[in-house]
Amino acid sequence: MLVKRIIYWVFTGILCGIMLFSATMYFSKTEMVKGFFEDFNFPTYIVIPLAVLKVLGVFIVLFRPSKWLTEWVYAGFFFNLVLATAAHHHAGDGILGGSLLALITVFPSYFLGKYLRD
Repeated sequence: MLVKRIIYWVFTGILCGIMLFSATMYFSKTEMVKGFFEDFNFPTYIVIPLAVLKVLGVFIVLFRPSKWLTEWVYAGFFFNLVLATAAHHHAGDGILGGSLLALITVFPSYFLGKYLRD
């Protein structure tokens, strides 16, 4: 049980760290991120709301105020990271990067979190 708890916290920490780093970039370098979104043909008006949702999502994943909300946050993270990985690959940045790493960490964080909490 201790090993599973350690693995859970390592993967959850990496996931939350990447999401917070991303949100920090969205807040502090908004114009640069909007430029990236334009290159990906994404609407730029979602940059700040997406950053806010990432920060709220990290809070929910760490403190788990409700099972229902936690499920939705993991689903949102999953779809955000799938689309981000695909967008970076389509833009020629390659598939390897922070979004793919975060996408990989979603699975152990989600499943071990369910196992340890239920």
